[in-house]
Amino acid sequence: MLRLLCVTAHPDDEAGGFGGSLALYQSQGVQTSVICLTPGQAATHRGGAGSDLELAELRRKEFAASCAILKVKRGIVLDYPDGQLHRQDLYKVVYELTRHVRELRPQVMLTFGLEGGLTGHTDHSWASIMATLAFHWAGRNNRYPDQFKRGLASYRPQKLYYATADFSLPDRPPITLPPASAIIEIGNYLETKIAAFKAHESQAPLWPRFDYYMRQRGQREMFHLAAATTTRPLQQETDLFAEVEEKD
Repeated sequence: MLRLLCVTAHPDDEAGGFGGSLALYQSQGVQTSVICLTPGQAATHRGGAGSDLELAELRRKEFAASCAILKVKRGIVLDYPDGQLHRQDLYKVVYELTRHVRELRPQVMLTFGLEGGLTGHTDHSWASIMATLAFHWAGRNNRYPDQFKRGLASYRPQKLYYATADFSLPDRPPITLPPASAIIEIGNYLETKIAAFKAHESQAPLWPRFDYYMRQRGQREMFHLAAATTTRPLQQETDLFAEVEEKD
């Protein structure tokens, strides 16, 4: 079976950055998974939550609802602190991500670019760094070998993509996006993506802005191929699974 793993920083990232592709590939029989590094407890919009703990619990439920709309096979929210990924033990976080990669065995991984996506969020940048290291280290038998005692084995994903776009947000600090090497036509899954984002009811003040920019963007998502096991000149792609071998 083909498998796709998306690594994000906050609940709602799975819909906002990757929802169309997650829904599209699921419809084609790909097993999709999302790992969210934080429960989003430091969000500006709090949905009536009286504490960070309440907000984290609320956003975990919203994440589950969003994943259900996108038909994500497995959605995982880790417990690292929102807004503080840059203060975490990098080696420890990558240990946990590497374990999940070895368990889920995706052929393709998605995450943010190093710039931090359209918002330039620091957590997005660190999610990119952590996911990139896990992509590379999961396939090496000299990285976290204690995991092999638990029945895991080294596993090498075949492709890593960073999300990108052909526009920026005018009220944000300037960012430099990676060039798009894959343009995925998501068609009517744009509506699924928007519906999944709106499952995050605590973030309702963001809905009009999100809806506007997603419809301006059109029925496509864009990615940059950051790494691949098959060495070849970079080519424009319309399928994230192009040249991927279906294997365990």
